[in-house]
Amino acid sequence: MFSETVERQKNFDITIAGETNLDLILYGLPEQMPVERELVGSGFKATLGGSSSILAHNLAALGTRVGFISQVGRDEMGEVALSRLRESGVDLSQITRRDDMCTGITVLLPHGQRRHILTYLGTMAEMTVSDLNLKYLTSSRHFHLSSLFLQTGLHAGLPALFDQLRAADLTISLDTNDDPSDTWGGVLDQLLDRIDVLLPNEDEIMRIARKPTLEESLDSLASRVPLIVVKCGARGALVQQGNKRSWVSPLQVEPVDTIGAGDSFNAGFLSFYIKGQDPLRAAAMGNITGALSTLRSGGIEAYQDSNLRETFLMKHAIK
Repeated sequence: MFSETVERQKNFDITIAGETNLDLILYGLPEQMPVERELVGSGFKATLGGSSSILAHNLAALGTRVGFISQVGRDEMGEVALSRLRESGVDLSQITRRDDMCTGITVLLPHGQRRHILTYLGTMAEMTVSDLNLKYLTSSRHFHLSSLFLQTGLHAGLPALFDQLRAADLTISLDTNDDPSDTWGGVLDQLLDRIDVLLPNEDEIMRIARKPTLEESLDSLASRVPLIVVKCGARGALVQQGNKRSWVSPLQVEPVDTIGAGDSFNAGFLSFYIKGQDPLRAAAMGNITGALSTLRSGGIEAYQDSNLRETFLMKHAIK
């Protein structure tokens, strides 16, 4: 639990180093698509993308003080993405504009519960640990990293960075997100023993642990990571604390789409966790904020609708 004196000395509740891009979402296309044919979608949305950016935006919308380090191109896509972040109150003083490459972009094609995800990395893979301002990162109580396998430029320096952050008394959380190479190796193994919280979804934790079931995966990783919170979609969340394992019930809503729901879960969870709340209460908040995200297209649109956001959070407030 953090003291009020320490909290006042910190500029931020959480700092994030991560990717910023746009999500272009095209609805209504078939899952199997022929080539050399004109395929017409039924809907389209351009919105802020990147797991790190969605998390930063939604944390700020929840009232959390967020410091964010990222890189974008000096292009229109980068400016649009940053304008969305700026509206939420995220601190953008450490954003770098690059002239040598474009802002990344992801095209998402939802097909009910499944979707195609097509990404051009652009600046996402170029940021290195030497680009990060350590004083800025440690001006918070907690550090979070998302999209580990897209941010390949960071890999070489991450173990040493995590050691420096821990030495500065920050807690650390990690959400790897998907690995496009599907190898789940490299620097990840060095990071697992250096973090306080792992925030995977059900498929990701089985790939990380290389085990066939969720339960075996948790058994395998429990001795290495003090707190593991697994996002299980409509089944809720499974929280592993040492040898204790608990399910947290989901919040049932009728979703528009689930893009960004996992990042929005992280926002709710971390907003409670960094205040010293019990992890089960934090996971319950994550289920609420994840459900809120699904009520609009993309990962931030429900959070930008202040009336929807505040009404929903008030209705489902944790007692």
